[in-house]
Amino acid sequence: MDQFYFKKASFVKSVADIKDAPLDNLKEVLFVGKSNVGKSSLINALTNMKKLAFTSSNPGHTKLLNYFLIDNMFYLVDCPGYGYSSKRDYDYEFYGKLVENYFKDNKKLSLIIFLLDSRHEPTNDDLDFYQFLLSYNYHFVICMTKCDKLNMSMKSKITKNLKYKFGDAVLNNKIFLCSTNDKQSILLLKNYIETCVKEEN
Repeated sequence: MDQFYFKKASFVKSVADIKDAPLDNLKEVLFVGKSNVGKSSLINALTNMKKLAFTSSNPGHTKLLNYFLIDNMFYLVDCPGYGYSSKRDYDYEFYGKLVENYFKDNKKLSLIIFLLDSRHEPTNDDLDFYQFLLSYNYHFVICMTKCDKLNMSMKSKITKNLKYKFGDAVLNNKIFLCSTNDKQSILLLKNYIETCVKEEN
C-alpha cells in the first residue's frame, strides 16, 4: 500500500514572494495549472493525506506558493491557479510577478507538473501558460486530471485536443493521465517525480 504514496509529507510555509522561500537547497517540483484544475487534490493523493493541501470548490482559492516537504528530500510546491480572479487586474498582476520571480534563474526547480482538466479542451489561458513554459528551459510534463470522469471516447480525444491547441510538438512532452481515484496513475506520477529529483541530486 505504501508504495503508492510518498512516505512522509508536511506543510512548511506559504510565501507571497520568492525571497521568503525555504533557505535550504532542497530540490522543488512545481504544480501549475488553471484555477480548480486539481493541483491541491493531486498533492493530497500523492501523499495519501486528504487535508495536507487545502482544496476548495471555489476557483482561485490558492493565492500563495505553498511548500510541502516530502520525505525530507525535496519540496512539492503548489502554485496559485491562473485564469480566474475575483479582483481581476490586481490579482493578475500579482500572479504574474509571483510566477515570473519564481521561474527566474531557479536552480532548485527539478520538474514542473503542468495540470490540465482532461474533460475540456485547453483554453487560451492554458496555451499562454504552455508557451510561457516553453520560453524557459525547465523540465516539465503534462498531467491530465480527473480522467476517471471520462468514457473511452472522451479519453481518445485528449491527444487530439492537445495537438489542436498546442501544436504537434506537444507530443514531445511526457503526458500523464491521472485521477486521484486511480492508485496506479498516482504511482506512475510519484515514481517519475522521484526519478527526476534523484537525477538532479
